[in-house]
Amino acid sequence: MNSLKKILKYALNYKSYAGLNILFNILQVIAELLAMLLFIPFLNLLFNQETQIVSQKPSFSFTKEYFSDYYNFTLNQLITDDNKVKALFYVCILVGILFLLSNLFRYLAMFFIAVLRTGIVKDLRAKIYNKMIDLPLSFYSETKKGDMISRITSDVQEIEFSILQSLEMIFREPINVILSLSLLIAISPELTLVTLFLLPLTAFLVSRLGKSLKRTSTKAQNQIGVLLSNIEESLGGLKIIKAFTAEKAVKEKFNEQNTRFQTLNLRVTRKKDLASPISEIVGSTVMVGIAYFGGALVLNSTSILGENSGLNGGEFITYIIIFARLLNPIKAFSKAYASVQKGAASADRIDAIISAENDIKDPLSPKIITEFSSAIEYKDVTFSYNNDPVLENINIKIEKGKSIALVGESGGGKSTFADLLPRFYDLTAGKIEIDGINIKELSLKNLRSLMGIVTQESILFNDSVFNNIAFGLDNITQEQVEEAAKIANAHDFIVELENGYETNIGDRGGKLSGGQRQRISIARAVLKNPPILILDEATSALDTESEKLVQDALFKLMKNRTSIVIAHRLSTIQHSDEIIVIQKGKIVERGTHQELIENMGVYKKLSDLQSFS
Repeated sequence: MNSLKKILKYALNYKSYAGLNILFNILQVIAELLAMLLFIPFLNLLFNQETQIVSQKPSFSFTKEYFSDYYNFTLNQLITDDNKVKALFYVCILVGILFLLSNLFRYLAMFFIAVLRTGIVKDLRAKIYNKMIDLPLSFYSETKKGDMISRITSDVQEIEFSILQSLEMIFREPINVILSLSLLIAISPELTLVTLFLLPLTAFLVSRLGKSLKRTSTKAQNQIGVLLSNIEESLGGLKIIKAFTAEKAVKEKFNEQNTRFQTLNLRVTRKKDLASPISEIVGSTVMVGIAYFGGALVLNSTSILGENSGLNGGEFITYIIIFARLLNPIKAFSKAYASVQKGAASADRIDAIISAENDIKDPLSPKIITEFSSAIEYKDVTFSYNNDPVLENINIKIEKGKSIALVGESGGGKSTFADLLPRFYDLTAGKIEIDGINIKELSLKNLRSLMGIVTQESILFNDSVFNNIAFGLDNITQEQVEEAAKIANAHDFIVELENGYETNIGDRGGKLSGGQRQRISIARAVLKNPPILILDEATSALDTESEKLVQDALFKLMKNRTSIVIAHRLSTIQHSDEIIVIQKGKIVERGTHQELIENMGVYKKLSDLQSFS
């Protein structure tokens, strides 16, 4: 339950609302119990029970006897002055007022707890989202996106429904039970002793049920993550599914996972629904026991110890009413406990994200680079992923204004080489320096502000063209965005869109062609105006015409900048200052295009293969 405690710590931000909720819950219970107590003396009169007649107003003292005597005195005055019917009328009016106040207090308690409940949900979602953005890319190599979506949606929703909606019961019902039990003890200690002997059975059974419920809930929440991952993958790969006529296979896979979730969810629901009947059965058993022992006390006028019981008919009926009323909060608390156990599984999954370790952190006292002025240098750089070497002993110096190209087979480590510079991943050994400063000594914001990145897959957002180009930058004018778009050869097609720069480009830029998306990505990099560029196969997915436009935009972008270019098409990097050939994580060749061709090595083979194709 440690993760559950961490979730409830968010309630500290709303402690004033929690305090008001507890206050009004106490007032509500007191008002309701007082309404029932008012009937005791009158019930005694109806049943012709002997009751103590108080003819003189008692002196004030904070005791049960004072309040009982004062009420008897007031009731006696009414009966003396008029009659029993009129006294009953006044009692009923007073009871009605108390029940009215009780419901008003109950509403106010719920009013304030709602702020706490919705606030915790808002804070949880914000905390998870912020952590998702902050976590390094390596974290997502092991975690499915669908599972992350599941945690921020269904798991948070489960906490809202299972835990936070139970907060009102968790805060109110213990108060209700404590005050009601105190009153029952005041009426008849012996009878309450019997009650307390039987009630722990309920707590034991519900506790055992709750543990079982949590285990099943954990499986169900994990399964919904699998289900959402399947949906996310299916939507992303819809074209391939249709192209390979795999609709039947993916449907069968989804239906199998969906059935698995339904089975688990059914088990969770049945176990949760079992909590109330268990407490009902135990409560009914206790009620039967009270009816027998209490009835014996009234009829024999003696306690189970052989002494005068002091319990009359009016008190016994009131006792039964209060105890019957006590069963409801006990059942509600049992149900709330079962819900909390169900939500605890989601709390564990959420806490796993919130408490996930982020290995890529800012230094305590970061250095600042305001301007890139010298060189980037990789010194004995080694990187391994899950103990599998990806790069080994890389040594490269990239002078300011120079362009280097990385070529080689897929999976050789080219993209990893580039990803290490902005610290998307951290080195296993060695170091990377910018102007002689280790990049680990810079803040991530300062380091990444020096770089612009254009990837093979254009990463755009479901927003306007303007906002996609100005992404991450503040106080950008229309003129600046248009100038960047012109440099990226994007302005002409943008102005022809339905709403120009304010046109929404759809999910991942789906309303645009591949070439158009890539040119907007380039315009975004142009507007940032970084001194260092990373181009990761920026033209490999384009047709010939689009490639020419994009390549022209890239040449403009690379002008007077330090560039790291990853390319499969060797024709696009022939004019680079240096070409680095990486194979199985090691540098096997380096030099200009002409030098590498003359060496008749790996690069020459790659060039011949592309020429042949």
